[in-house]
Amino acid sequence: MPRDHRSGWQRRRLLVAIGAGTLAGTAGCLSAVDGENGGSTTESDNASGSENGSPYTRVYEETVDSVVLVRVSGEQGQERGGLGTGFVHDDYVITNQHITQGRSTVSVQFRRNDWQEASLVGEDAYADLAVLDAETPDYAGSLSFLEQYPAVGTEVVAIGNSFGLNASVSTGIVSGVHRSLRNPSGVTIPDAIQTDAAVNPGNSGGPLVNLEGAVAGVISAGGGDNIAFAVSTALARRVVPALIENGEYDAPYLGVNAVPTTPAIAEANGLEEPIGVYVNQVAPNGPAAAVLRGSTGQTTVSGTPVPTGGDVLVSLAEQRIGTPSELSSTIALDLSPEETTTATVRRDGSETTVDLTVGTRPPADASSGGGT
Repeated sequence: MPRDHRSGWQRRRLLVAIGAGTLAGTAGCLSAVDGENGGSTTESDNASGSENGSPYTRVYEETVDSVVLVRVSGEQGQERGGLGTGFVHDDYVITNQHITQGRSTVSVQFRRNDWQEASLVGEDAYADLAVLDAETPDYAGSLSFLEQYPAVGTEVVAIGNSFGLNASVSTGIVSGVHRSLRNPSGVTIPDAIQTDAAVNPGNSGGPLVNLEGAVAGVISAGGGDNIAFAVSTALARRVVPALIENGEYDAPYLGVNAVPTTPAIAEANGLEEPIGVYVNQVAPNGPAAAVLRGSTGQTTVSGTPVPTGGDVLVSLAEQRIGTPSELSSTIALDLSPEETTTATVRRDGSETTVDLTVGTRPPADASSGGGT
């Protein structure tokens, strides 16, 4: 679709309300009031940046024009809306679902003070991703998703509107992969990337990029304690195209709640050693209801109540499962609704293989009756 490319370089400034309660365990939608935050940005501010030899300066200059401020108006009866971040990908703007929250339109500000009304193309709460359609200026190039997992220790740069301060940058490393992250809506996002880059309110929806400028994750949560999280691009590569094409994403779902197989659980359930994950609950009407078995009783080990009778899930879709996070990642990335796959379980002292038909995850505001 043709775009109208009118721009000026002055950056809009904002006055934001900053308080200890703003963090609330998320990097997300920062409350904002009308005003400006003092100081201005001109083209000369960064004119000599690439001359200092810093790889962080280089990647910042290569990507910052593609990063936008997302401003959400307050809902009816509310004085305040919020601020977040987004970035251009394939001529759309990617941000977090916990920023858009179903609003049909939001305002986005591109780097050179180009304000646009962006329409919501689609959003998914379970991945905390949203896609916006805006008239993208020609200087705001598309940022690509990293095709493979970033290695733990990879240097990364977080770019966003931290505390409403436009185009802020922080640096760090990838601290872990395949994490499970509970987002502000209360649902668990699988396969998250962990980083120690500073992430604060207003950063949500922004890109976490490697030093080649590829997006390693979509920032979702942080709290200023050297632990922040981003939606992995492995998940984004599944969800974003579906949101663009259909406005929604059908997430794979089994309807089980699993916990780590601790030594106490292994002892209580007759296992020689801890292995796999213990199926604590199975949603009564979920896809796995007639196939997998949850806890049927409880015993005490060293004075601690321990569940008994549930299956121990050892592998799924030919992937070894060692933690609940690995189970969530396997379901989210390797399976699709209506697909039939195999699972290996330990039950009643023996190992067996069962067939499972994957379902579609219920809406985030509905009771799923199980975790993944």
